Amino acid sequence: MSMNDTLANALSHILNCEKIGKTECTIKNVSKVIKTTVEILKKHGYLGKITSTKDARGETMIIELKGTINNCGAIKPRFPVTMGDYEKFEKRYLPAKDFGIMIVSTPKGMMIQDEAVKQNLGGKLIAYCY
Repeated sequence: MSMNDTLANALSHILNCEKIGKTECTIKNVSKVIKTTVEILKKHGYLGKITSTKDARGETMIIELKGTINNCGAIKPRFPVTMGDYEKFEKRYLPAKDFGIMIVSTPKGMMIQDEAVKQNLGGKLIAYCY
């Protein structure tokens, strides 16, 4: 298995664990982007408790699953998005208006599209979840 997009791998692993009904899932080789993305998903109620451990091989996260994710994934390529584009991408990645979140990397850090719109920020699309 090639590890070219670690975020996509982590999100699909979370989704697969959700689909087969597991209560937790373990992610190895945690990067800053994965960590922030998982924290955002937790903040918005998609994931439960997150336990992080470090060893010589790197960081490992154990994530408690709530069974609330229907679909999630990384957005590739990482499209640049401006204020007027959010709606277009929401239509593409989310099933309905005001349903689900898109995670955007902005100059002020990673956040969901609603926060970026409120702060009038563009950025790069990272992931979606609903």
